[in-house]
Amino acid sequence: MDLTLQIDTDYSLQEASEVIRSALEHEKHLAKYKVQRYAMICDEFEDQYDLISKEFVQKFEAGEYMDDEKCFDWYAAKRGLDHWKIKLAVLNAVRF
Repeated sequence: MDLTLQIDTDYSLQEASEVIRSALEHEKHLAKYKVQRYAMICDEFEDQYDLISKEFVQKFEAGEYMDDEKCFDWYAAKRGLDHWKIKLAVLNAVRF
């Protein structure tokens, strides 16, 4: 997939490219951190409940585990993990 950017600036293409590359690298670093952090949280819940996160989400969305407040934290962590994994995959696919 190709993507074209329109950059309205007086700076050179090289300068603009360096800024964009740096911003993407920064976002990739953040995404890696978020994936690791959310994975760690999910791992802790998986150990505590002896259940993998994917199965937990299915049960949670079916109405099970609603009485345990910690499960809302687990659900949010799993959703965050999935979100940041997608972002990281896209960022890893960017080539200059």
